[in-house]
Amino acid sequence: MLYICYAPSMNQSQRVKIKALRGERQKLLQELSSLSLLIRGSFFQRFSTCSRPNCSCHKGEKHGPRAYVAVTQEKAQKQHYIPKQQVNAVQKGILQYHRLLEIVLRVTVINLELMRLKALEEADR
Repeated sequence: MLYICYAPSMNQSQRVKIKALRGERQKLLQELSSLSLLIRGSFFQRFSTCSRPNCSCHKGEKHGPRAYVAVTQEKAQKQHYIPKQQVNAVQKGILQYHRLLEIVLRVTVINLELMRLKALEEADR
């Protein structure tokens, strides 16, 4: 026996909601292209001592602060020195990475809502 199931037609409010969700998703995906400085890491500063035995850094006046970014690569954390003129760009890149995560989460929520409304399609790519 063959059963045919007809979904009730979408009402106007559902169509409006679907259009709004797709529009929001499109804006978020467009924003991704502006995140060109992405850095997945942690910013920190530290003071250090040098190898000169008579330097004042060995008496408490350490060099620094010097900026670093810690990044996990190949299953190990690596620390990269950040030149002074690059500190702002690196900090912005870290913020952009956090924004990327926010966008991914929001697009996921939108797609789940579209799925619930039976409006998530492969053509949405």
